[in-house]
Amino acid sequence: MGNSDVFAKTAVSVGHWLGEHGAQLVYGGGNNGLMGLIAKSAQEAGARVIGVIPESMVIREWARHECDELIIVKTMHDRKRIMAEHANAFLALPGGIGTFEEFFETWTWKQLGYHNKPIGLLNTNGYFDSLIAFLENSFKNEFMVEHQMGLINIGINEQTLLSELQRQMFAESGSDKATDYKNI
Repeated sequence: MGNSDVFAKTAVSVGHWLGEHGAQLVYGGGNNGLMGLIAKSAQEAGARVIGVIPESMVIREWARHECDELIIVKTMHDRKRIMAEHANAFLALPGGIGTFEEFFETWTWKQLGYHNKPIGLLNTNGYFDSLIAFLENSFKNEFMVEHQMGLINIGINEQTLLSELQRQMFAESGSDKATDYKNI
């Protein structure tokens, strides 16, 4: 959950936003930490929740069996592929090594043209400040170009960032209806 209550409060707020906006959560299927908290909050607010989890994590009893749909897969690669196929946008909240890996892979996939879905990085309580500084340094030293930095949306307010991801989903689809694209 992190070392501050603000992380949990933000996760609950994200879950409520999803439910209130008729969105569907596609996530890693876990019951613990912020991941489990978002899923629980989203369901309580009326969102449908799809969890995708490797069977090794189910064996460890880390799965959230209360999901509306729990997809059990063999590997982490399968998990990420299925989540990416089901999602219409990606949002990274403060987290650990798994969050970092999934964020960078999703960003790389977008740069390579494997998808054109919006990506958000929610910088709650300044959690990602040093990562953002590192990315800016990579750009400054010409290991990245402006276009690559422009592929991600960075925000400190979950309501604003989620609304921006939703707006970009509609723009990509040519639709103005929330029901056309709703999986985050």
